Amino acid sequence: MATATTITGSTNLAPPHVGERGSDGFVRKAGREFLLAIYGALRTVKMYPPDNPVVQKTMQEVVRLANDLLRSEREVELRVSGEFIFINATRLRLDLENYASFSRIIGAFRDAGVGLCRIRDGSAVRDWVTFLTLLQNAAVGEPDGRLYALGEKLAAAKVTAFELGAETNLDEELRQKAKEAAKRTYAQSVSVTKEVINSVRMGRSPNIKKIKRVVQGIVDQILNEETSLIGLTTLRDYDEYTFTHSVNVCIFSVALGRKLGLTRLQLYDLGVGALMHDIGKARVPLEILNKPSGLSEDEWRAICGHPWMGVLQLFAMRGLNDVPYRAMIVAFEHHKKTDLSGYPKHVRPRVMSIYSKVVAVADAFDAATSRRAYQNTPLSPADVLQEMRINPHRGMDQVLVKAFMSLVGHYPVGTLVVLDTFEMAIVHAVNSSPDAIARPIVRLISDEQGNLLFPGTLVDLNQAN
Repeated sequence: MATATTITGSTNLAPPHVGERGSDGFVRKAGREFLLAIYGALRTVKMYPPDNPVVQKTMQEVVRLANDLLRSEREVELRVSGEFIFINATRLRLDLENYASFSRIIGAFRDAGVGLCRIRDGSAVRDWVTFLTLLQNAAVGEPDGRLYALGEKLAAAKVTAFELGAETNLDEELRQKAKEAAKRTYAQSVSVTKEVINSVRMGRSPNIKKIKRVVQGIVDQILNEETSLIGLTTLRDYDEYTFTHSVNVCIFSVALGRKLGLTRLQLYDLGVGALMHDIGKARVPLEILNKPSGLSEDEWRAICGHPWMGVLQLFAMRGLNDVPYRAMIVAFEHHKKTDLSGYPKHVRPRVMSIYSKVVAVADAFDAATSRRAYQNTPLSPADVLQEMRINPHRGMDQVLVKAFMSLVGHYPVGTLVVLDTFEMAIVHAVNSSPDAIARPIVRLISDEQGNLLFPGTLVDLNQAN
């Protein structure tokens, strides 16, 4: 099996609104219910015989939901493409509540060679029992022949309610549009962050409305298509570290918050706190921030003061502009550990905010994997994640660390890797299977002889032989 063995470097939720029938909101809500029902049906047909009452009941629910979608949409097309699931061209959002069900369905379809399933009107319980049973038993034989064999078996069983097709790249245009939108969002975010920090250094009050618009763009982008924006966090600029770091922490924090199931409004507050978490450093002299050698005691004391200076800066801005209270908490707590050690010291008993814990994880990861004045050689993402997980002195919430690892994988999106076959690849996406966190989906860019491949092919390392 091909695996990514060497990192050679890196390139420099709210539930959706439920609308009227026929709208994307309706498709997302009904589609999620439909997929959850299919997930439950897949489990029951694996455990019980077809005539078992539990199987019959779960299949009746699948039929009901399929018919409801058909009445509203006139067609039901379930498509698996890469790490995404689409219902009638509407991509369903993956979050903590449906992670297991979506991953199971993606895995079952991919193992059977199925990328497309059109459901015809009039499907019955028997059709679904037969289809889902055969689907789970289709992961044998040659990959190219599995889809054909599945179709033959369905025809032999006189099941005509499904039209199956192979996985295609019909969503490539959507992906490209998402990437272009992500680039615009990222560039705008860095520009506004630079403007804000420079304003504070010059003693001027920054434009909070611009900050909120930037965070809104990041939240919207993460909710719609998180992979593209997360991939841009690897495009670090040494000279722009102060600004790109804040943007990267915001992106990672919002994506992690989405994975935890935060609402859209909560993600906005988290995003503002994450983007402004280091604003106190604008009050620290640049010669200290950029000093390549060790810091003196007085210099270290100045660095340790940036959290409470950040709180004072945000508090001063609150009078004319509505800065979320949680952003002040994040600015104060993001260098604290779960046992409340770290800095700065506190004088009253307190409970660390979940927002601060999220930002602390994102901040530590991005800082350790970036090149800075005093860190010419950044650590590899895999080493950083391992350190965050096993070293108790880091003082991070281990539940959040594990959730973050499942978000970025051992090899974050955009990382250049060398496979054990000596092929080179760019990490395209984290694998949807929780057991394959170290085996991402990659795009091959050169063969074993070093010949460049363009545009290259996507390979799931969990499926590669």
